[in-house]
Amino acid sequence: MLDKPLIDPAKCDGCGVCVSVCRQAALSLTGKTVSFSAETECPWCGDCEAVCPSGAISCPYEIIVSEG
Repeated sequence: MLDKPLIDPAKCDGCGVCVSVCRQAALSLTGKTVSFSAETECPWCGDCEAVCPSGAISCPYEIIVSEG
């Protein structure tokens, strides 16, 4: 099981949009490379995947929110 979404370095252009929307500050931008912090737990909210203009981030699990 994956503990963080996947980042495809071939697609990532280092724009940093995903970093700016990450609620947990789990993403960081170093130069033109985005990566997940090893120390910060990713809540799998899917925001990074949703805003990535190049489609470099993928969450291979379906996220289901249940109210109740």
